[in-house]
Amino acid sequence: MSARRLRIGVAGLGRGFTLTLPALARHPRVALVAAADPREEARVRFAADFGAAAHETVEALCADPSVEAVYVATPHELHAAHAVLAARHGKHVLVDKPMAIAIEEAQSMIAAARAAGVHIVVGPSHSFDAPVARAREMIASGAHGRVRMLTAMYHTDFLYRPRRPEELDTAKGGGVVPSQAAHQVDVLRLLAGSRAKSVRAACGAWDPARPTQGAYGGLVTFEDGVFATLAYSGYGHFDGDELCDAIGETGREKDPAAYGSARRALAASAPGEGEAHAKNARNYGGASYAPAGDGDAPWHEHFGFVLASCERADLRPTAKGVWIYGDEDRRFEAMPKPAIPRAAVLDELCAAALDGKPPLHDGFWGMATLEVCLAILRSSREGREIGLSHQGPMG
Repeated sequence: MSARRLRIGVAGLGRGFTLTLPALARHPRVALVAAADPREEARVRFAADFGAAAHETVEALCADPSVEAVYVATPHELHAAHAVLAARHGKHVLVDKPMAIAIEEAQSMIAAARAAGVHIVVGPSHSFDAPVARAREMIASGAHGRVRMLTAMYHTDFLYRPRRPEELDTAKGGGVVPSQAAHQVDVLRLLAGSRAKSVRAACGAWDPARPTQGAYGGLVTFEDGVFATLAYSGYGHFDGDELCDAIGETGREKDPAAYGSARRALAASAPGEGEAHAKNARNYGGASYAPAGDGDAPWHEHFGFVLASCERADLRPTAKGVWIYGDEDRRFEAMPKPAIPRAAVLDELCAAALDGKPPLHDGFWGMATLEVCLAILRSSREGREIGLSHQGPMG
């Protein structure tokens, strides 16, 4: 195994970068050497924090000879163009979910990486979470019989956090399906251990002031007979973390007094450009920027209630470990807090780029998840079950 560090450049210093920054800054196999962002305040802070190059354009970042891999954390509709650009410059690619906003875009990304001889890793997503991976190991061991049914549910205030206009435009990858279903679908596909076959779903868009999908529910069937139900609401009422030991998605304990804070903050901001300005202010380098975390290792990240029903037990991954509900008793397998949040994402990228180990969450994985997300939207729109044809190998 190579001991040297992978030199990473970041395209887009927004929310995705902020949440992954603790891992990028502390991972022993990573060196953060460059970034690109159109916001001057973000570039100034990055250069000061890391003593590294801060480019105004992604084109300049991809041409930077010091960069070996590019983390594409730009808006969803730009993922494909920026990932292809990075690959054509010979850079490995870590691209945030969703991989792209169309199957054809995902195919172009895979083709560009293959032509350049570089790897694509799609993440972070919650299928990297250690308790989910542990539940998958338990299923694969056969100790609890075959997995038969999967359930995933989460309710958040996603839709009422400050948004740029494109984040409320379904055609540009906005709404909860590309952003949030990608997490659930990744987790369900990992636990199912087989290829998804079809999707039947419905979506909700209930607030004219937020003109995109804010909720969905659906059924995914898999080739080996496993079926999975998934439900999500981003309308900011019930807090799904009440079912998760009052621990938030990023692995930190929730403050009950914060209930409704997203809606209150949105109501206090001006519409349109005012909201986008508020989001920029929260982002890296902005006037209201606050680093993710306080230095202490949080509990593991999670994405709401998840249950894997096997023939002889139900398995429930949580932020603290995995519950096993057997025939006659139940027990909890605790897991230590992660030393570095989101380390598994960078472990997989470094193993691919430095050690030549094919990643699980590669371009085909990302395209398969994208196809399910697009099928959720299409099934809701057309009122019918949608068959899947781009599921690829299961790693």
